[in-house]
Formats: sequence, structure tokens, C-alpha cells
Amino acid sequence: MSSVTLPVRCDRAAAEAIWPELVAAVGNEATQIDASGVEHVGQAVLQLLVSARRSGGGAHIQASPALREAARLTGLEAELFEENDL
Repeated sequence: MSSVTLPVRCDRAAAEAIWPELVAAVGNEATQIDASGVEHVGQAVLQLLVSARRSGGGAHIQASPALREAARLTGLEAELFEENDL
């Protein structure tokens, strides 16, 4: 299983920086995304996470409270997290 760790600040610049790593990690198996340290997340990173969940083998996201709140506010909880993680 491939894994990617997200930075503390996940803004547009971070999205541009992590995009190649996510593309390389996505394959036939689920990708593990460690977002446990995220304190700020913007729309661009949320879009990347949705894409990672829908691609290849999907992705399992270990989310911080800030990421969970951003997902809740944008209506993306069901899209980003496993049903038993909600």
C-alpha cells in the first residue's frame, strides 16, 4: 500500500506540490493518506482528495479534526471518509 503524508497547511501551493506524489501513489491498491497533522485545508486539496478516493484502488484518509470540519462544511464527508470513520 502506498502512502502520502499531507503538510500542516494544505493550501493551493501545497496541492501543486503534493499532486505528483498522489498521482504516483494511486494504483490498483488503496493509497493511505495521512492527514492527521492538517490544520488548514483549502478547496484545491479537497479536490485532490476526492480524486484520490475515486481513482485506482481508492484511498483511505486518516483525517485531522480540521480536515473533518472542512469536509463537513463542504458536504464532502461521505465522499472522503469511510462510512465507519464518520
